[in-house]
Amino acid sequence: MIGFDFRYLLFVAPAFLLMLWAQARVKSAYHRAMQIPAPLSGAAAARHILDQAGCQSVAIEEVGGQLSDHYDPQAKVLRLSHEVYQSRSMAAVGIAAHEAGHAMQDAQRYAPLVIRNFAVPAAMYGPTAFMVLFFAGLIFSMPGLMWLGVICYGGVLLFQLVNLPVEFDASNRAKAVLADLNIVDRDGAIAVKDVLNAAGWTYVAATLQTLMTVLYYVMILLGGRSRD
Repeated sequence: MIGFDFRYLLFVAPAFLLMLWAQARVKSAYHRAMQIPAPLSGAAAARHILDQAGCQSVAIEEVGGQLSDHYDPQAKVLRLSHEVYQSRSMAAVGIAAHEAGHAMQDAQRYAPLVIRNFAVPAAMYGPTAFMVLFFAGLIFSMPGLMWLGVICYGGVLLFQLVNLPVEFDASNRAKAVLADLNIVDRDGAIAVKDVLNAAGWTYVAATLQTLMTVLYYVMILLGGRSRD
């Protein structure tokens, strides 16, 4: 099992191609939506949405990086990249509204978000635990350790599976609230939809890649057991 296995490419190739397509679609949709003006900046749109949703205590901060936008449920802070924070474009208000959607989920104790927050350690430490346990088991011929490593990597898959409804729900909330508050018109709504739907496909691709990776290692272990 040491060395490159061409079968791994066969497992992950569909997810890899899907990710390339999704990333290209995100860049294209984001660039188009940045050219369409909005009545508010991303920061102002987020503030308006949060206030209308009763989330006045959620702060909004400007952070560095591109598309580094996120909601921090521990600090109750919505962090927007410079471009999204400052820009008065449909791309900016769409992304800001999506992150505000996460704050609304948090305020309402949206069940998948609660589960996702509990699963964060599995996503953070699962890959490292997998590497240590799987290859220790391989070196010392201990299949039990290898299975434990795969189970740890499965924690990443669990996080990503729970994350899908969280992200899609936040996008649906964003589309609805932007229309309800008259922040977007018909053309703006289409642009926002394109950006958020494209971003959603990146989460699908990442989940598929993790799933196929887990299945690959399960196949390796089952194959090794059948030869014993």
